[in-house]
Amino acid sequence: MNQPASTPTKSLAGTGLLAALAASLCCITPLLAIVGGLGGVASTFAWLEPLRPYLVALTVGVLGFAWYQQLRPAPTAADDCGCPVPAKPSLMQSRGFLGTVTVLAALLLAFPYYGAQFYPTAVPKPGVATSAAPVLQTSSYRISGMTCEACARHVEHDVQQLPGVQRVQVSYEQGTAQVRFNAAVTPVAQVEAAINGTGYSVLNPSATR
Repeated sequence: MNQPASTPTKSLAGTGLLAALAASLCCITPLLAIVGGLGGVASTFAWLEPLRPYLVALTVGVLGFAWYQQLRPAPTAADDCGCPVPAKPSLMQSRGFLGTVTVLAALLLAFPYYGAQFYPTAVPKPGVATSAAPVLQTSSYRISGMTCEACARHVEHDVQQLPGVQRVQVSYEQGTAQVRFNAAVTPVAQVEAAINGTGYSVLNPSATR
C-alpha cells in the first residue's frame, strides 16, 4: 500500500541531488581537472553558470516537496482485526535517506564558496641565479570562461608550474590575470598557452597587443 509513495520520494531525492550537482558543476570541474590532469576540460560546463539560480531553486523546491511528503501523516494499513498497522518505510523512502541527500545537495550548492580551499596555494618562486640579469616582465591578461573562485585558482595553479613564473594573481570577478615571469626562461607565448590549456581563453594575446 505504501509502495507508490516510495517511488516519488526516491525520484524527488535523485532529481534534487542531480540539480544541485549541475548547479555547481562549472566550479567542481576545474578541481577535477587538476586532480586528473585534464586541464582542457575545466571550462566544459561553464555554460551552466547562467542557469545556476534556476538549478538552485529547482533543488530547493524538489527537496522541499520531498520533505513535505515525508513529514505528512502516512496512511496506515489495517490488520485482520481492523486495527491500524503503522507502515514500515523502505530505506529509499526513509527520513534518514532523504536527510543524507539533503546534506549532500547543500554541500554541492555551497561548493563555489569553499571549493577554492582545495587548491594548493600558489607560492611566488625565488629568482634563479644566472650570469645574466633576469628579464622580468609583468603581463596582464583578460580571460573568458571563469565563473567562480575555483576557476581562478585553477589558472593560478597551472601557470605557476612554469619554470620562469614568479607570481600569478587571477581575479574571476574581473576576468583578469597578472603574471610576473622571466621572459628569458619562459616566453610570453608559453604563459598564454598555459592559460589557454586550462580550458579558459586569453582575450588579449600578445600578438594583438
